Amino acid sequence: MLAQTLSKYISKIKGEDYRVDHRIPNSYLLNLSISRILMKIRGWLSGLNSKGIPFIGRRVIIKTKSKISMGHGVSINNNCYVDALSVDGIRLGNNVSVGPNTKIECTGNLQHIGKGLIVGDDVGLGSDNFYGCAGGITIGSNSIVGNFVSFHSENHVFTDLETPIRLQGVTHVGIKVGQNCWIGAKSTILDGAVIEDGCIIAAGAVVKAGIYKKNGIYGGVPARLLKFRD
Repeated sequence: MLAQTLSKYISKIKGEDYRVDHRIPNSYLLNLSISRILMKIRGWLSGLNSKGIPFIGRRVIIKTKSKISMGHGVSINNNCYVDALSVDGIRLGNNVSVGPNTKIECTGNLQHIGKGLIVGDDVGLGSDNFYGCAGGITIGSNSIVGNFVSFHSENHVFTDLETPIRLQGVTHVGIKVGQNCWIGAKSTILDGAVIEDGCIIAAGAVVKAGIYKKNGIYGGVPARLLKFRD
């Protein structure tokens, strides 16, 4: 009965059919439901600009709230750190989930305000991830980001051998991830990477600057084309 009720509720939020596995014990579902209710209460108290009340987990730190906008059904899970200080801020579409222990930093250096993060609808941003958004990160709708993934949208200048690297400044090109992509666990996405629609990035890959063509499967260090999905 509880599984059926939750299925209807989640389907309504997501705008698509969602079926909770009937084999899950009611005690588990009840605890989960209570947790989500508490997340809703925190979302209601958060003062965030959102089309619907977001789900906010425990021990979540959010800075520069005025630069954040959200769609319906957004979840920011336990122990996340979000600093939206940037030109464009953070824009999360409908049904975006930010996994536990994730860190989002939009400005890496107070000398240069960052660009920000834009995420489409129905995107899962896995747990224990890092998003360095100084150069701007865009992630298209229906994409999946695995766990322990890091995005670095800035790069250090190192051409002058006489000056310490830390004093040579940084460059910002930005990172773009298309729609319906799957970014595998423990991969690293570097500044200047353009990952087109439908791509799969294998677990542990290092994606450097360049264009990764539509529907390609890429893996390795640095990432190279393995094959196309079609």
